[in-house]
Amino acid sequence: MRKAEIDRRTGETDIRLSLDLDGTGKSAVDTGVGFLDHMLTLFAAHGRFDLTVTCAGDTHVDDHHSVEDIGICLGRAVKEALGDRAGITRYGDVTIPMDEALVLCAADVSGRGYLGFDLPVPTQKIGAFDTELVEEFFMAFARESGVTLHLRALAGRNAHHIVEGAFKAFARAMRRAVAVDPALSGAIPSTKGVL
Repeated sequence: MRKAEIDRRTGETDIRLSLDLDGTGKSAVDTGVGFLDHMLTLFAAHGRFDLTVTCAGDTHVDDHHSVEDIGICLGRAVKEALGDRAGITRYGDVTIPMDEALVLCAADVSGRGYLGFDLPVPTQKIGAFDTELVEEFFMAFARESGVTLHLRALAGRNAHHIVEGAFKAFARAMRRAVAVDPALSGAIPSTKGVL
C-alpha cells in the first residue's frame, strides 16, 4: 500500500495530510489559503492521487508558513509512500497547455531533492495569494521528497494560467514518475541499486 499520513505541528502551522499514490483523484483540502486549495485539488485530480490536507496556520501574518509547510508535508508523504522506490518508473515529464500558457515539468524520483525553477509570473498576486510562494512550495516539496523537479514556463501572460499549468504539469509528471513499471519486476530503477 503506497500511502502515507503526515502530522506536523509547529508554532506557525498545524498540518494533517494523507496521501494515496494509487488513488482515483479524490481530495478534501482545507489549507486556509484558497488558491492553494484550488492547486492541491488539481494536483490530486490530475495525478490520480487521493489527498486530504488540513492546515491551521498563522495566515493573519501571511500565507508563507502555511504554503511552505504544506510543501514540506506533501514531500514527506511522497517519500514515505514510495518506501525504497523499488519498481517505480522513476522519471516523468509532461508539457501542459493552459490557454496561452505552456508549462513543462520533469521529475526524477532520484533521492536527491533539487528544484530547477524558471516560472516567471507576471503579477505579484493572484487574488490574495502571493505568487512568490509558488517557488517556496515546490522548493519545500523537492527538498523533502528527494525528487529532482524542473518547472519551466515556455509561454504565458496570465498569472493564474501559468501557475495552474505548473500544478497540472507537476501532477502528471509525478503520476508518471511514481507509477509502477511491471517490466522492472520490483527492481530499483538505478544501476547503483538504491535511490
